[in-house]
Amino acid sequence: MPTLRVSRSKKTPPKVADGVRVYAIGDVHGRADLLEQVFARIDADLRSTPAARPIEVLLGDYVDRGPASRQVIERLIGRRGERETVCLKGNHETFVPEFLQDPATLPDWQRYGGLETLMSYGLTPARNADAGARAELAAAFAQALPAAHLAFLRGLKPTFTCGDFFFVHAGVRPGVALAKQQESDLLWIREDFLLHEEPFGKIIVHGHTPVGQPDIRPNRINIDTGAYATNTLTCLVLEADTVAFV
Repeated sequence: MPTLRVSRSKKTPPKVADGVRVYAIGDVHGRADLLEQVFARIDADLRSTPAARPIEVLLGDYVDRGPASRQVIERLIGRRGERETVCLKGNHETFVPEFLQDPATLPDWQRYGGLETLMSYGLTPARNADAGARAELAAAFAQALPAAHLAFLRGLKPTFTCGDFFFVHAGVRPGVALAKQQESDLLWIREDFLLHEEPFGKIIVHGHTPVGQPDIRPNRINIDTGAYATNTLTCLVLEADTVAFV
């Protein structure tokens, strides 16, 4: 798929450093098939137009809802060994360690698509599990979850900065310096962030709130296109002072 390059109309457009090309990928949510397609498009783009320093940034929410959370995590671990890849933390990545520590959190996780994650690890969770069943399920999940996957989830960072862009899962709290943001806002914020039209200091590249197509605004870019339900996983490309999609 050819890259569509879109210039931002601004006197001093935001940019990344010379030689850097950022590929930012929206919320995957267990869609390993779509993730593979995006990686293939990135690889093809780099073959046709090499970059001195390509950086792949994933904005979180790798698990839940879709059918292949385990495969997504395994693929991301492998991709980090092949390319410069930054995997950020999404709000859904908080549920796995929470459930392992406290099985009583299962009903909350279930509402966010957690059963699909458990099933991707070969488990058969009941939809109305009582306290005993939840404890047994957590114990079984602890056995089924590879140590490398748990380490991956626990090691995720909430933000990444590159040039004039600030990458995060959900957004930022208006009026708070980017360096002083609370993780709860970075992973969960919606309206207070989405309705804010003033500058944040950098262009915020985020997911978390599904949109029909990438939403490019003067102060933020939303690339969560609801992959698990729409079959559309968006990959944003930032190079010099242009915005593109591949």
